Amino acid sequence: MQVNIKLEPIHRKLELFGPADSHLKLLRKNLDVQITARNEILTITGKAENVNAAAEVLDRMQKHLVRSDSLRTADVMLFIEKHEAAAERTPSQAITIYAQKKVIEPSTKGQFRYIETMLKNDITFCIGPAGTGKTYLAVAVAVSMLKKKQIRRIVLARPAVEAGEKLGFLPGDIQAKVNPYLRPLFDALEDMMEFAQMRKFIELDIIEIIPLAFMRGRTLNDSVIICDEAQNTLPLQMLMVLTRLGLGSKMIVTGDITQVDLEKGKTSGMVEAIARLRRIKGIGYVELVQKDIVRHKLVQNIVRAYGKNPKK
Repeated sequence: MQVNIKLEPIHRKLELFGPADSHLKLLRKNLDVQITARNEILTITGKAENVNAAAEVLDRMQKHLVRSDSLRTADVMLFIEKHEAAAERTPSQAITIYAQKKVIEPSTKGQFRYIETMLKNDITFCIGPAGTGKTYLAVAVAVSMLKKKQIRRIVLARPAVEAGEKLGFLPGDIQAKVNPYLRPLFDALEDMMEFAQMRKFIELDIIEIIPLAFMRGRTLNDSVIICDEAQNTLPLQMLMVLTRLGLGSKMIVTGDITQVDLEKGKTSGMVEAIARLRRIKGIGYVELVQKDIVRHKLVQNIVRAYGKNPKK
């Protein structure tokens, strides 16, 4: 297995590598990998498990350099030992992806539980406020499984429902109309995959990013299907989506049930599905909360403020 990592920040490369590349030598010796550097790209080769471990440790080293003025040999050994100890306690929850940043990890206990639930179950429902990583981590798991050839296709779908607007009011053909609704899914993919690679996969239908209605009548085998913003589905739409699940596939249904944009009086298909299905074996349920928000620190305060009744 081979992984390429873009060094950030590049001007601190010498500190990252250590005197006479001593830090890289530690990684090679302790993790049994080959590491070569060319300009801002670091290439790691070896067994998949060892490469993933080295990528995770390097990610920690780079983050340490961002926070600190130096990176000592003792720091590198501590990162290696922490990784080995964690690997002994539980299977690694690090996710390898196609992106320049090769390792994605859960930042909170809720996110850890979310990843664990997605990997364990064939269908996972995840609810939570904005910024908790519902969509981002689902896409990361899908891309990781695609990279490992555990699946053949990723299908990302969203209902074309937004507050205060209708598709017909927007200019352009059907593609131009639906693209704004699918933009968050493109954003997540672009953060994990080179643009050329993503475009190639989309052209080959290895990755599909589509409005929810385009899933009708299909059976999706060997796929990860992500239904995003599912709080805006109707019950029959949710049933249609859930019954697309084919052999060898996983489905991840995400949404924020406090932000339903359906017409007044309409029932959310996601809310109904959770009530009906959450106790069925093979279907997982995760609720992320305010403390799982990993965007700008103000987002937690904003969500908290809007969760209270405004003062009159």
